[in-house]
Amino acid sequence: MKVISKLVIPSRLTSPQLLMSSDLLFQPFSLKSLSLKNRFVMAPMTRAFSPDGVPTSEVADYYRKRAEGNVGLILSEGTVIERTASGNNRDYPNFYGNRPLKAWNRVIDSVHSAGGKMGPQLWHVGIVKPGGPDPLSQSEFEGPSGLSGSGEKVGRVMSADDVADTISAFGRSAEDAKRLGFDMVELHGAHSYLIDQFFWEVTNKRTDAYGGATLAERSRFAIDVVKSVRKAVGGDFVISLRISQWKIADYDARLANTPQELEAWLLPLAEAGVDIFHCSQRRFWDAEFEGSDLNLAGWAKKVTGKATITVGSVGLSGEFMSALREGEASQPASLDELHRRMDRGDFDLVAVGRALISDADWVKKVQDSCTSEFIGFSKEALASLV
Repeated sequence: MKVISKLVIPSRLTSPQLLMSSDLLFQPFSLKSLSLKNRFVMAPMTRAFSPDGVPTSEVADYYRKRAEGNVGLILSEGTVIERTASGNNRDYPNFYGNRPLKAWNRVIDSVHSAGGKMGPQLWHVGIVKPGGPDPLSQSEFEGPSGLSGSGEKVGRVMSADDVADTISAFGRSAEDAKRLGFDMVELHGAHSYLIDQFFWEVTNKRTDAYGGATLAERSRFAIDVVKSVRKAVGGDFVISLRISQWKIADYDARLANTPQELEAWLLPLAEAGVDIFHCSQRRFWDAEFEGSDLNLAGWAKKVTGKATITVGSVGLSGEFMSALREGEASQPASLDELHRRMDRGDFDLVAVGRALISDADWVKKVQDSCTSEFIGFSKEALASLV
C-alpha cells in the first residue's frame, strides 16, 4: 500500500464562480463496463415492500419509473444475503434463492426497458434489535462481538466459520447480480450495519484476525468481502462500497479523524477491488475535517484517486433521520452548493434519496429547470410505493 505522506488541504473558496446551469450533472460517466447518461444516482432506501423477501410487480414498477424519470444509476434498497438474520424484517428483499432472484430478474429487465442502469445493494444488518411486524428472535442476530451500537448485547458473536460463510455469501449474491444482468453492485458498509460493525471499535471487540486496536486491522472483514465479490464478478464489473462516519446509534461517531487516517482506511479497500466509494453524510455540504470545506466524498476521492458518490440531503432542507423521527417535512432546497462542489471536481456522482421517494421525475425537473415543481418529502411518503 502506497500512502501519501503529505496531503495538501484546499482552502475555502471565498468567491466561487457558480455554474448556474445543470450541464455538468448531465454529462455522461463511464467506468469499466458501467456507462451512465448522467451523474445522478438513486440512493438505496429501505422500503420493505417485498413479502417473504420476494420483490413484487409494484417494486419493479417503482424502479422502472425512476429510470423513466432519467436517473442515471439506480441503486436498489438494501437486499439481504444468504445468512440467518441478515435482515431484521421479513419484508426486506432477499438477493438469494429461486423466487427472489426471478423477481429481481423482472426488476432489472423492467429498468433496462426504460433505458436505465441499476445495481443491487448487498446487505447484512448484523447486530440490530428485532424489527418489523413479525420480528425475528433476538438470538438469531449475529455480529463481530454480539454488541449493538449502544453497547447492548443483542445476538451472538460470529465464529470463524460464520465469518467465512458470510464473506462467501456476499460473493454469491454479487455473482447472481452479474448473471441476472445488473450493471454493477454495491456493498453496504455504512450506518452501523454488519460491515460497518467490523470497522467500528464500539461494536468490534474481537481478538482474532478480524479485530484489532486500529481501523486498518478492523477493516480485514470488509477487505475480504470485497475480494470475494471481485473474484465472483471479474475485473470489469464495477463494485461500489457505501461508507459513513455517522452511525444510527451515534451521529457523532468517527472512524477516521484525519485525512491520513481516512487514507489508511480506504486505500486497502481500493486495492482489494472497490471502484467507487459511496460516501454517506447526513448533509453533503458538511466539511469532513478542519481546514477544508471538502466533504467525505471529496476527501475519499482525494486520498484514493477512485470515483466517489456524494449523498446527504441533496435538494432538501432537512436530513433524513430528523424527518423520520420528528415528522418534520423536508422542503425543496437550492442546488447551488451542489453545483459549486461538482464544478470543483470534488466527486463524480450525486446520490438522491428522499426527493426520489416522493417524485420519480425529480431528475427530469432538474434538467428542465422546473425546480419550482419539486415536491419535497414527509415520512408519510414511506407508506407506499409511488
